[in-house]
Amino acid sequence: MPTQQNPQSRDHSPSAERPLLIYLHGFLSSPQSYKCQVLKQWLQESRPDVIFYAPLISPYPAQAAMTLGKMLEDFRSNHRGPIGLVGSSMGGFWSTWLAEQHRLPAVIINPAVKPSRFMPGYLGQDLKPYSGEMQTYRLQPADVDNMRQLEAAIPGELSGRYWLLAQRGDETLDCREAEDFYRGQRQTVEEGGDHSFQGFARYTEALVDFLFPNN
Repeated sequence: MPTQQNPQSRDHSPSAERPLLIYLHGFLSSPQSYKCQVLKQWLQESRPDVIFYAPLISPYPAQAAMTLGKMLEDFRSNHRGPIGLVGSSMGGFWSTWLAEQHRLPAVIINPAVKPSRFMPGYLGQDLKPYSGEMQTYRLQPADVDNMRQLEAAIPGELSGRYWLLAQRGDETLDCREAEDFYRGQRQTVEEGGDHSFQGFARYTEALVDFLFPNN
């Protein structure tokens, strides 16, 4: 599993008390995605105290849930510092799913609120990651069922602490769904833009301050 750093190797050192930022990428994307790399570089230059971790997430919901769930359990058991999540598109769903289980703060960018709605459109196709990895995926109806079960596990009243970043020009997802789903949470909704969230670099410092206000 490719990562940007391996914070677990530091569990028993002073760095385990540093903030840990976990970035979760979108559907068929990877840790090499633009926003992930922008955030990683900014942290290296401006907040080297923050540990950065970006796992490669399977497009298969059950496998992704198992891997990400174990990842967070391990971090909660071994990492002594604060933990924050950043998720884009499908990664926004996974960030919410994890934040609700562990009551963590999360910044969600043009998130997929109900991924099971778009997944049927991918059934029966050979799916290749947008980022160029040499691998092919094929979703089955059971994957859609698994995603619906995961969606149902998120309560109607959110217990995490969220900041929604969305652009109305998103050509993939309707940001009005996200505005409604995260009602009562901090929201920044811009006119124009697109699904990639144009100008993401403007928010790197602010999102880190949101996740780790005391660090």
